[in-house]
Amino acid sequence: MEWIRRFHLYLGCLFAPALIFFAVSGTWQLYRLHDTKEDGSYVAPPPLEILSAIHMDSHLPGKQASAYTPFRTFSTLAAIGLVISTLLGVLMAFRFSRSAITPVICLFAGVALPLTILYIYR
Repeated sequence: MEWIRRFHLYLGCLFAPALIFFAVSGTWQLYRLHDTKEDGSYVAPPPLEILSAIHMDSHLPGKQASAYTPFRTFSTLAAIGLVISTLLGVLMAFRFSRSAITPVICLFAGVALPLTILYIYR
């Protein structure tokens, strides 16, 4: 179990900056803060436009887009690392909890809450 904890730690530290970047930039994209409105009522700040382009297009604005970029590969590895690290975290939650009921309730809530919100506000 010690190697699982260590692997979880290293994956988390390696990919944490990228995951935080994607989480934060994805959040402002949910609210379209990176899009300038055509009527001029809102002008997106340049840093949001630039960081959103990196998030969505895997390259800096103004650069030539290609089917393959090393950043896209790194982002894919970060996504895989997040999934593996999350699964290891769930495994450790079951392993180190006094009772399995707490992680089960948390996992159930993590599925039920977003589905309930989507159903209510459909």
